[in-house]
Amino acid sequence: MDITKLVARVKAILANPKSEWPAVAAEPDTIKGLYLGYIMILAAIPPVFAFIKTSLIGYGAFGVHFRTGIGAGIGSLIVAWILALIGVYVVALIVNALATAFGGQANQIQALKVVAYSYTASWIAGIGNIIPWIGWLIMIAGLIYSIYLLYLGLPETMHCPREKSAGYTAVTIICSIIVYIIIGVIVGSIFGIGMFNHPMAGTDNGGSAQVSFDKNSTLGKLQAFGQQMEKAEKSGATSVVALSPDQLKAFVPAQLNGLQRSNLSASRSGIAGLQTSEATADYADKSGHNLHLEITDTGSAKAMLVLGKLAGNVEQQSDHGYARTWHQDGNLMQEEWDNQNHSGEYSTTVADRFAVKVQGNPDSMDDLKRAVASVDLKGLAALKDQGVGK
Repeated sequence: MDITKLVARVKAILANPKSEWPAVAAEPDTIKGLYLGYIMILAAIPPVFAFIKTSLIGYGAFGVHFRTGIGAGIGSLIVAWILALIGVYVVALIVNALATAFGGQANQIQALKVVAYSYTASWIAGIGNIIPWIGWLIMIAGLIYSIYLLYLGLPETMHCPREKSAGYTAVTIICSIIVYIIIGVIVGSIFGIGMFNHPMAGTDNGGSAQVSFDKNSTLGKLQAFGQQMEKAEKSGATSVVALSPDQLKAFVPAQLNGLQRSNLSASRSGIAGLQTSEATADYADKSGHNLHLEITDTGSAKAMLVLGKLAGNVEQQSDHGYARTWHQDGNLMQEEWDNQNHSGEYSTTVADRFAVKVQGNPDSMDDLKRAVASVDLKGLAALKDQGVGK
């Protein structure tokens, strides 16, 4: 992966599309090269930032704050990313099939180019997931600009007459909507699509130039994280089998702060070769206090917890309460409290793999902290390498 080349292409296609499209069309490339060097990276932006927003930062309105569980958030991230990767390829097939109908020339590589590079604006706008209030406007603007990029790119890549580009674009957009609806329905049966085994696929010999950032900055930490992941991938130590339901259940106490456990459930699931497992339990007493415990093993997707740690400390205050995210002893800590409903939640990550969260309506935030502390966090940390294989 050539970061310098990728950043330069993103800037050029967004800032000077009319001059960049001819250069794109003239470049020799392969399906594999486009995926590994561009599509797989940029297509991850919207789901990653959606995960950070919904599962790490949270969202709310009118004094009520919500956060999706880590396990559910990671599952959504993975599905969204895979849908994007599959969708780009299928839409490119449609663009290629429609080429002659609009006076163009069929070419699968060029079709994938025009789809991938026109999606750039929409993918980059996915950062808007974490921007309050105006984030949705940014994402809509990105979508509109992607349509404009497609309109400009079709004549250069598919060689259709410019006067037919508007119709070509409109039909492609309609087909894209249908494609993503269909993929969403049958995604479970097509995860095995062989986009990297396409007969036209080749190798990608990108340059060796790299961009360096201050190691203490967020970008520097992100770069270091990427280098660690690349090293782990080369060593082969990237496969993780999540703990079994019985193993996680062993960490669920019979009582939390004197409240008796009323139910317990645990499960392990996998998608596209990535596994997670989760154990949940509810606790209650006769005074109406309720607590809900979640213990999640992020398994193969534990890199998402590491990614979340790249964010700085965050604190939000309102008339009804507060929400705070910070780092402590290498773990990502989160707490929030609603004074009106007298409820809240407290969570921590453990060994960059596990997440433990308690939420409910105790007497104070200290009760939630004691509840999390009563879980055998050291025991969980001791299992951080279990199931890690090559």
